[in-house]
Amino acid sequence: MPTTFSIPPTVITGAGASEKVGEQAKRLGGTNALLVTDPGIAEIGYADQTAKNLHNAKIGTSIFSDVTPDPTLQNVTDGLKQYRAENCDLIVSIGGGSAIDCGKGIAMKLTNDGKFADYMGVDKIPNPGAPLIAIPTTAGTGSEVTKVTVITDTDRNVKMMLSSACLLPAVALVDPLLSLTTPPHLTAAVGVDALTHAIEAYVSKRAQPITDALALEAIRLISGSLRQAWADGGNIPARTDMMLGASIAGMAFSNSSVALVHGMSRPIGAYFHIHHGLSNAVLLLDVMEFSVVGAPKRFADIAQAMGEPIDGLFPMKQADAAVSAVERLIDDIQMPRLGEIGIEKEKFEQVIEQMAADAIASGSPANNPRQASAEEIVALYRKCFSSRNT
Repeated sequence: MPTTFSIPPTVITGAGASEKVGEQAKRLGGTNALLVTDPGIAEIGYADQTAKNLHNAKIGTSIFSDVTPDPTLQNVTDGLKQYRAENCDLIVSIGGGSAIDCGKGIAMKLTNDGKFADYMGVDKIPNPGAPLIAIPTTAGTGSEVTKVTVITDTDRNVKMMLSSACLLPAVALVDPLLSLTTPPHLTAAVGVDALTHAIEAYVSKRAQPITDALALEAIRLISGSLRQAWADGGNIPARTDMMLGASIAGMAFSNSSVALVHGMSRPIGAYFHIHHGLSNAVLLLDVMEFSVVGAPKRFADIAQAMGEPIDGLFPMKQADAAVSAVERLIDDIQMPRLGEIGIEKEKFEQVIEQMAADAIASGSPANNPRQASAEEIVALYRKCFSSRNT
């Protein structure tokens, strides 16, 4: 059966890649850019430096820095207003996945009428958006190379996932030097998020040969460099591997889809406003333990990519080695459990069944190698919430 593989037409990687923004904006025919970012990135000066690079290429810039973690419909609406008021003809998003996802949402709405919710789901966007240059500052979501955006409707407590080639950025500039300021706790969360993307891309029922190759390479890069990037944020080789690994993982999952971890993660973000990367990270280990029996050969390949010595082991022991490797990694970088990130247990229990229903409705769990019922998802939520020693 034929498969489709889509990534941005131009991807520039390596130290200093972000300095190509003016050159690329000019190539795209832009004259006036809306620079989409968040307050933290604006504060450390990355937005101003990007604006300067654009100015040097004679590209005007209007900075929109109001993007919140897990961007909202209001963020998109406000960005649209500024884009139109400033007569922009290009979008440059710089930041983590939130800024890039918001930029995608703005770009899409500029060329597609109707309500944002009309385009939820897969391949429901008829028209390509305005030109978008995506510049990640964290090694996490891979949004700079994906055809996916997630925007939160705060009125309905729903994270709207849109997937379409029309959302692909025109250019991705992947510069590891921009990730040097990422603090350890965020390095850990987004790093495990990127690892989750790679693992789910590989075990997804919609995996294909190209995504398999990319996912395994991403697993190798991320598992081999995350500890070092977390321990020493200035470790440029580790940061380089992490940024490349996150982008490669993005290319993989964007084309093979994600699975149960992401299905369970989105309701946590919607109900409790937990950062997407963190909500994925706190679910990964227990969902892997649940899923491994459904694709032992695939999980054995993951263990091998993580450097585990699996020769001579029985097939299920080879597969279990992947779970053990991930457990050691998240312990080493001090990842918390779901119940340790500020969620009240009483409120968690009040919405747990609805979260399970929302997870299934997202469609992602259908790609998982072991199918999970609503009752099993509820049990997994509770297991993830408990301490690791119980």
